[in-house]
Amino acid sequence: MKKRLIALTLVIGSLQVSCTDNFDAINTDPTRASATIFDPNLLLPSTQFTHVSANAGYSGPILFQSMWVQIFASTSSGAANYYSNADKYVISSNTNSYLSSTWNGDYNAASYAYEMEQLTNGKPALANLNNIAKIMQVQCLATISDTYGDLPYSQALQAKATGVTLPVYDSQESAYKAMLAKLETATAALSPASLLPTNDAFPYKGDVAKWKKYGYSLMLKMAMRLTKADPTTAKTYAEKAVAGGVFTSVDDDAYVRADNANGYGNGNGGALSTLADIYQVRWSKTMIDYLKATNDPRLSVVAEVPADGLAANQSIAAGNTTPAVQLGLPNGYDLNGGATDISKSPGYPGGTGSGADVTPIGKYSRPTQVLRDRNAPLFVLTYAEVELLLAEAVTRGFAVGGTAAGHYKNGVVAGIQALSRYGAAATISSAVATAYADANPLVPANALKQINEQYWATTGLLLNFSEAWNNWKRSGFPVLTPVNYVGNFSNGTIPRRQPYPTGEATLNSANYSAAVSKLSGGDTWTSRVYWDK
Repeated sequence: MKKRLIALTLVIGSLQVSCTDNFDAINTDPTRASATIFDPNLLLPSTQFTHVSANAGYSGPILFQSMWVQIFASTSSGAANYYSNADKYVISSNTNSYLSSTWNGDYNAASYAYEMEQLTNGKPALANLNNIAKIMQVQCLATISDTYGDLPYSQALQAKATGVTLPVYDSQESAYKAMLAKLETATAALSPASLLPTNDAFPYKGDVAKWKKYGYSLMLKMAMRLTKADPTTAKTYAEKAVAGGVFTSVDDDAYVRADNANGYGNGNGGALSTLADIYQVRWSKTMIDYLKATNDPRLSVVAEVPADGLAANQSIAAGNTTPAVQLGLPNGYDLNGGATDISKSPGYPGGTGSGADVTPIGKYSRPTQVLRDRNAPLFVLTYAEVELLLAEAVTRGFAVGGTAAGHYKNGVVAGIQALSRYGAAATISSAVATAYADANPLVPANALKQINEQYWATTGLLLNFSEAWNNWKRSGFPVLTPVNYVGNFSNGTIPRRQPYPTGEATLNSANYSAAVSKLSGGDTWTSRVYWDK
């Protein structure tokens, strides 16, 4: 990502700080540019990269959602015991740190966007940047809300502007409706007649027509979150989004290209390149079985079986990508020698290697080098997701145009083609993608299951684990068998939210307590957010 990122020293966002009459004087750095000369365009890539980083690598989702919804699996023993949070719903030494990362990271990203908004208020020439700032705030805060539930919204991000450092928590219902309204207004206001934003880390290069599609596509996704909690609002905003104009091709995909050489690496690629992860992170049996059942062409791109032996399994040397030999690791097993040792799993294939070079997990598929690339894209929202959501919207009777079967086919083809963002080694031809979609059409009687299973696979293979989990919560597909490992923190059920960061209980205790009191079951991994019915 060859855009200039900056770190603000101003106190912005929902950070908890002490109040003082000399706030502005104390927090003014005479060596920094003032608001009158600072270019707010510089804040756009900071917002974008901070957002994607908050939802990648060890910031959380790969350590939680990737295995909660059985995209990955891990024996999570020894050096890689940090995956016990995900594969077995068991606390590791850094669980409390992991669970706060998306919250802290996305509030940080939203703070950059809020400051960008403040710096462009009342400046008609910068109207597009002002509205993009609002769109990015919605993107970041909706992600927080989907992960945790109720959240500081109406008073958030205002420590610098108003001195509010202990913001109240808004209900997710009210926050979602406010965000949808804000998104509608900001997206509609984008205009090619005003200056185009610069320093854009998305592939749009400041093209407001692309940004308008992004805003309306985000609106569609958020609307579909509400299909069970508030079908009327879901229908209204889904139809508004389509009327405004959503993504129409893979060229509209929103992602940030990482730039590892300059310190902005892909967190997922970084994690999967760690020695312990190379060895212990495998594709879940659920995912591999799904891909093999229909001869999905993505299988040979993303999965490989390492060469025999422990050394080869700990190496990044290319393995066997032949689809027929791929084997998914069942979730919930370890390497500890007891009743849950992987060797006790049904259908255990045996290990590979011998003597000191033996490994019991040698026959299970792991991610290929394609997904270990630290310069790979980090996806935010794709045309494939949009088309699959439209397929569901049609199935539900929303007036969004087209047919469910047509949107589904477009979504399948686009999901396969999106992998090309990882480079030539991940590129699958349009002809192959289309032939696969034609051979696996939507079956009306099975539509919701089929659509949402494809959504899970597509977002999962693009390593957007948080999105795969959120849509699973909403739709119930794929139907997953939870792990019930000894000592788990969710009573043998798949977690449905992340507890609030531990600091909220001490720093913002009154507002935190009020929010927790509204959660059925309290601040736990199993309580449900508003739209998760």
